This record gives sequence, C-alpha cells and structure tokens, in this order.
Amino acid sequence: MVAVIGAGIAGAACARTLFLAGHSLHVFDKSRGPGGRLATRRVEWVDQAGQACTTRFDHGGIGITAHSEVFQAFLDLAVSADWLADWKPTLAADSLPLEDGSRLYVPTPDMPSLCRRLLDEVSATWSFAVDGLHKSPRGWQVEAAGERYPVQFDAVVLALPPAQAVPLLSPHRRDWAGYAAATAMQPCWTLMGIAAAPEPALAWELARPPTGPLAWVMRNEARPGREPAHSQTHWVVHARADWSRLHLEQPAAWVQQQMQTALDDWLGRTVSWQHSVLQRWRYALPPAHRAAASESCWWDAAQGLGVCGDFLGGAGVEGAWLSAQSLCAALLQRESVAAAEITPFAAHHADHAAKHRAA
Repeated sequence: MVAVIGAGIAGAACARTLFLAGHSLHVFDKSRGPGGRLATRRVEWVDQAGQACTTRFDHGGIGITAHSEVFQAFLDLAVSADWLADWKPTLAADSLPLEDGSRLYVPTPDMPSLCRRLLDEVSATWSFAVDGLHKSPRGWQVEAAGERYPVQFDAVVLALPPAQAVPLLSPHRRDWAGYAAATAMQPCWTLMGIAAAPEPALAWELARPPTGPLAWVMRNEARPGREPAHSQTHWVVHARADWSRLHLEQPAAWVQQQMQTALDDWLGRTVSWQHSVLQRWRYALPPAHRAAASESCWWDAAQGLGVCGDFLGGAGVEGAWLSAQSLCAALLQRESVAAAEITPFAAHHADHAAKHRAA
C-alpha cells in the first residue's frame, strides 16, 4: 500500500496512475480537498443593496499549457471528457503575448475539479497535515499533530513544495532534504475582488502587463464555465514574483492598497471595488533557474520513498504531471512511462467521465 502526501496535480496524477496499475493507496492533504495551486476560492460578501452574495475566484494557476506530445494527448482527452475547456482569451491591447503562443486549458467547473476527477475512487484523508514519517520493519506510518494514521504503508510519495518536504525527508534522506531546502520557490501575492463593470465595457479577458508590479490581470467571469457577472467585473490579479518576494511579509492591507493602485495605473482608470481579498502564495512557482536538477523525480527503492513535483519536473501543471509519471515509472520498475502507456491512462478518464454524463 502506498501513501501519497499532497493532493495537488502531482499527487493526484501519481495516485491515479498507481491506482490504475492496481496499487492500493491512500492520499493525505492538509487542506479540506484536493487541488493545491489549481485553486478556486469561494468568497462571501454583501453588495451595495445589503444582499448576501457568494462569488468564486480562480486564484491559483491561470490555466494549463502543454509543450510535450504526451501531455497534450492527456489534455485533448480531458477536453473530450468535459474535464477541461480550451480557453482562447482575448488579450488586452498592450499585453505581452502568451508565452510561446501557448493554448490555455481551464478545468471546469472550477480549478480543483481536475484533481478531484483524478482522485475519483481513491481513498483520502483531508485536513491531515502530515508532519512526521516513521519507518519501521513493518513499513511507514504518517503522523499529523501527534496522531499516527493507523495503517502501515509499503511506500510513501511526497508531492509537496520543497520547503514542506524538508522536515519529512531529513530523517530518511538528508541529501534530498538538503537539495529541497536550497530550492527557493517563488512567491506570489494575489488580489481578487468584485468591482463595478467599467464603462465602456472591457473587450479583453486576460493581460500580461509588460512593466510594473503586476504579472497577470484576469477577468474571472470571462473564463469558460464560470458564472457571468452582470454589471460587475471579477478581478484576479497576480503580482510578479520579485515584487511578491520583496513585500512577502508586509501587512495584507498595505499589499492590497499597492496592488489596487497598480491596477488603476495600468488600466488608466479607478476601479470601483465592492469587495476584495488577498491570497499570499509562499510557494507559487518553482525557481526560474533550477540548480542542477538532473532528475525529474526522486525514488529510493530500498526505503520505498519518493518525491515528485514541479520543483523537479519543471514549471506549470505539465511539469508536476510529468514528474509524477516519472516517479510512477520508477516505482513500477519501468524504464519510462511511454506515450503508449499514458494514452490509455487518459482514455480511462474519458470513458469514466462519459459514463458519469450518461448516468
């Protein structure tokens, strides 16, 4: 039996591949559900008429892109199963283009739904922040806040940001822990909020400002499968990594004011906010330049201990997903996970989703 710690895209993809290969496994995550940085946040607020409202913001990753054939094949099948929508956003006139002209894919109806579907039929324990790993001749046990989960595992997979993996790795693989400790993930401050729709109405959905503290400006209500917002704009604004790092420990109120001012300056108009909130992502992106990362995953067969994630596999959902597949290949003692193996993996999801739609 395998314990997978972390239910972002790396952990979810790893769990699904092992599940389809016939392994028994259990997923643990500190949050109330899967998704990691594929995140959608539910916000409650009161409008100007005094009515209670709820709104959802995709405040993690902007979207999913593919640069490899094998991952593109997975995305194509996920689109055919209605797991993902192909998003061709209209960019603001003075926006930088999307990198490499990449196509963007968005999970529907929310960002965590991709991980939820990958973990369909997989057992999981939520709100369980693993802070200890214990190895004995009988296997591994995981612990959170002094409570040990009452199952012995043959193997453990860590699908966590490197800083969170360090204390778990240190007693068992100091070399891995040292590398993970030296891997500085890039942070991101994210502003999200509801504002009165500007006049005239905006003709664009997404922007990459070429200068200033803002990296991305997005109209959340314009994304595929999201609820339209009448007379409102639902803003999601991500700050640049260097700006976020410089101001990471500043009070939230100060950061919010700075980001709102930066948005006003970039738009050339004042945003009429009705409600806004911040998210501080300490581990938003892997380093821009990885230091001597010669492996896309770590696997110690003698101990039954593995690590995967975008800090090893490369930036974005694709990097995390490919890292998970490499780890599964190592765990399953295969030289590689070839495209021919991944295609049935994705096809299984498409068939499963089709059965759900027909039910």
